[in-house]
Formats: sequence, structure tokens, C-alpha cells
Amino acid sequence: MARTLLTRAGQLLLVLLGVSAVVFVAMHLLPGDVATLLLGDRATAAQLERLRSQLGLDQPVLVQYWRFLADGLRGDFGASITNGRPALTEVMAAFPVTLQLTLASLLLAAGAGIPLGVMAGMRQGSRLDAAVLGTTLVGVSVPIFWLGLMLLVLFAAGLDWLPTGGVMPIGQEPPRVTGMSIPDSILAGSPALLRLAVLHLVLPAVTLATIPLALITRVTRAEVVAAGLQDHVRTARAKGLQARLVVRRHILRNAALPILTVVGLQLGLLLSGAVLTESIYALPGLGRLMVDSILARDYPMVQAAAMFVAGVFVLVNFLVDVGYLLLDPRVRG
Repeated sequence: MARTLLTRAGQLLLVLLGVSAVVFVAMHLLPGDVATLLLGDRATAAQLERLRSQLGLDQPVLVQYWRFLADGLRGDFGASITNGRPALTEVMAAFPVTLQLTLASLLLAAGAGIPLGVMAGMRQGSRLDAAVLGTTLVGVSVPIFWLGLMLLVLFAAGLDWLPTGGVMPIGQEPPRVTGMSIPDSILAGSPALLRLAVLHLVLPAVTLATIPLALITRVTRAEVVAAGLQDHVRTARAKGLQARLVVRRHILRNAALPILTVVGLQLGLLLSGAVLTESIYALPGLGRLMVDSILARDYPMVQAAAMFVAGVFVLVNFLVDVGYLLLDPRVRG
């Protein structure tokens, strides 16, 4: 088991190395000049050269990439070009907002998707099964930006049931402990703040959960149908075992690994795919920070954010592999 985990960890480190190369090259292929962007069109050639030298942009690309890797291993991605603060510090400050949104969306998607998939799979061919398949097809097909805007227009601007955006109302934020509004409101012992935090999270979480909810439901249904055709499941039913026990002891155990895989992958994808949702609902999270940094050509900030997200994604995949080893001894080799 230890050898398998070490091998997998080595593979994931290679993935991180590849991601670092892609991020670095992509940022340097963007049109425009950072020095000109920062100093303006009226800057002299001497001023531009001086700033490029200070930022290390006058060095060969390979030298810049090697320095980027060396600094990244130490957790130092440099200072933001736009505000001068450490890039990793800015990323860590924005990450709790994205993490809270991601966890809420995943909880909603898995909490609703797995039961729906089980019910549809146990009633294959029924009206319930057809309704679930049709609904999930719509969920996969609807663009996030359109759904977010429609929910915003209907429930915020139209019915005025929910806030239009933001994490909390201005001036009513709980004391920052975790950086996530719901845990901080609980730690503050304020039901009023907790209510506001939940209300502000409803629309973004529903918007972001739509696609993973559909995928988790469809995968769960397919695995339940496949598991229900196994001989040991037929034997358990023939012996008169209660339906709920058949589902819990035989069907869900066989379907657990694929469901674990899709849930784990959705967690990583949600972390990296919250850009549109955070932009629609004005959430100061990691996705919005990356967009602003890309537009400002803030190399250190973009690189720090991208590597941080990649690291979280790789860590989630590693934990999924650990779950595989714990749930299925056959994977241990």
C-alpha cells in the first residue's frame, strides 16, 4: 500500500511540474508588456528597462522559469505587480471564499445527486427514472453564466428573496477567523449573521452545483443499475433480504468507487471552475482574483493562484486514491 501511494504521489508531482510549465508559458504568450502596462504609455525607454530589470523580465525565459520553480518550492511566488503584497498571501486570503462556495456546492450536489441516482437506478424505466434523466440532461446543458443571471434576476431582483451578491452585507461581516462567512458567523455566536451568510451563499451554491449534481446523479444511477445485475445481488433478493439492506450492503458497496471518483473530481473542478459564479455574484474569491490578475498582467499573482489551485486539485486526487485503497483491497495489488 505504501509503495502504491508513493508511486501515485510521484506521478502527481510530475503533473504539478507540467502545470507549472503550462502556466508560465501561457502568461508569457499573452500580448502586451507588463512594464508599459504599469508605467503607462508616457514612460521613457530607460524607465521601462529599469522596471523590467527589477521584475526580472529582461532575463532569458528558461532562467525566469527556473527561478519561478525554485521560489515556488519555498512557497515564495513573489510580490504582486499591482499592489506589491506577497502573491501567495493574497491567494490565501481569497481562497476561503472559494472553498466555502465549493464545499457548499459539492454538499448540495452529492447530497441530492446520490439519493436521486439510487432511486432512479432502483426504478429503471419508470417515470421517476425518466424524469431524473431528463432533468440531469438539462442540468448538464444549461450554461452556468446564463443560469446564474436568470436566478439573480428571478430571486434577487424580481422576488427580492435573496441578496444580489457579495459574501455579507457591508459593515455586517463577522470577525475573520477562517475567512469563511458561515463558520465565522457560527464562531461569533450570532444567528443573525449566520442567516445572512447562508442567504448570500444560496444562489452561488445552487448555480455552481448544477453541473456536478447532474453528473453525480447520472453516474450513481448507472452504477446502481450495473450493480443490481450482479449475481450476488440477485441471490440476496432471492433469499428475501429487505430492499434497503440489499441497497446498503451490496449495491452501494459495489457502486462506491465510481461515485467516490466522480465526487472527488468534481471537488477539484469546482475549485477551478468557480470563476464565472464568483464574477456573477461579486464574490471576492480565488476565481475572481485570477481574472483580475490576468487582465492586469500580474504574473506573480496568476502563477501563485494557478499553482495553488493545481496543488489543491492534485491533493484531492491523491485523497481519492487513498479512498480507493481503503474501500477496495484489490486496488492495493
